[in-house]
Amino acid sequence: MDSKGFDRPGRPAAGRTRSVKVMIAGGFGTGKTTMVRSVSDIRPLTTEETLTQASAGVDDLIGVADKTQTTVSLDFGKISLNDTLTLYLFGTPGQERFWFLWNGLFKGALGAVVLVDTRRLASSFRAIEEMERQQVPFVIALNVFPDSRDHPVEEIRDALDIPPHTPVVAFDARDRSSSRDVLVALIRHLKERPAVALEPR
Repeated sequence: MDSKGFDRPGRPAAGRTRSVKVMIAGGFGTGKTTMVRSVSDIRPLTTEETLTQASAGVDDLIGVADKTQTTVSLDFGKISLNDTLTLYLFGTPGQERFWFLWNGLFKGALGAVVLVDTRRLASSFRAIEEMERQQVPFVIALNVFPDSRDHPVEEIRDALDIPPHTPVVAFDARDRSSSRDVLVALIRHLKERPAVALEPR
């Protein structure tokens, strides 16, 4: 056991619960708030505001014309995956005018989920670039909308220009078990990385 109370890197000592910060990122309207709401064990904190005419010409509503609310700061939720691991979920705002908030939100994050709407792949390019810039390990979560086309995973991987070791999973952000599976995939991905990557940044 080391000085931090771990039997080996990434695994808490018996009887201890580890809390981990996880980012839920992605483009505008990809389902970040929906995912946090569906999977959180507690009533999530959200900072959604109604879209008004003031956002006309500022927010890109192509493909999400029915969207009436947007996150202006962050979403926060919590889920216990088992008796020894609790994830604190921080959802980022998707619009470009709120990206300045991202640097502070990412401090201390162990990993991230990047939500992607396959109808609007370009909307999540910025989130992927930010993961790579901040060296935050991540998984790609393809949120399946009713009118989404079924694309082969490798086709999506090529379009997003992400490496082979980055997991790509399809899910439904409205479904708790489906959203939980994405978080489990992230934790598995983190455990497969070198031990140094499992320590909070």
